[in-house]
Amino acid sequence: MSNPRIALVTGAGSGIGKASALALAKAGWTLVLAGRRAEPLDAVAAEIAALGGAASVAPTDVADEASVDALFASIAERHGRLDLLFNNAGVFAPKVLFEDLTSAQWRSVVDVNLTGAFLCMRAAFRMMKAQRPMGGRIINNGSISAHTPRENSAPYSATKHAITGLTKSGALDGRKYDIAVGQIDIGNAQTAMVNFAEPVMDVTHAAQAVAHMASLPLCANVLFMTVMATKMPFVGRG
Repeated sequence: MSNPRIALVTGAGSGIGKASALALAKAGWTLVLAGRRAEPLDAVAAEIAALGGAASVAPTDVADEASVDALFASIAERHGRLDLLFNNAGVFAPKVLFEDLTSAQWRSVVDVNLTGAFLCMRAAFRMMKAQRPMGGRIINNGSISAHTPRENSAPYSATKHAITGLTKSGALDGRKYDIAVGQIDIGNAQTAMVNFAEPVMDVTHAAQAVAHMASLPLCANVLFMTVMATKMPFVGRG
């Protein structure tokens, strides 16, 4: 019997993270579910168990270095390796005028969306480089906002633009260790957390795209993928 493939999903308690965890479980991955609150993670783990899959819950604040270090230490102890990180955790700032944004609102988004992604990537690099066989895959959740912002979204849009640079650097620095780093930019996936006054797509389509990226052998990489509601106003002038 082959060893299980271990996947860590951050922000796994709801939305894209939850849907992706379920899609990965259906594809045979063993899941580690990370997020700030245990209760929604437990609910997702129960859904995965009902599918016949395996998942463990790891309450984590990705913006806190010690919390991230503890998460990866627990993965090393329990599973001995990590094959996939879906760097998904993210938050929004209030939609206020640019000039009314506070430093605290700015930092709260940067700490989770950018610093949190870096901390998880760094820990994943360390584990994937040291494990045998060496290597693994990291998928960063970018966003359509990594290309084109919405009004009154400067903190979120700035972090998602920065994620693109983090992805490129990770792909370059990781390739000699068989660490494949890519990014998925998702547009208008319908979740309980976000409602759009624009055309939307079911969140399962985004999750299936994540699962496809995860299914590739490490000799192949989707560096960037955009999956979006076909009729959303992104391409062109409307």
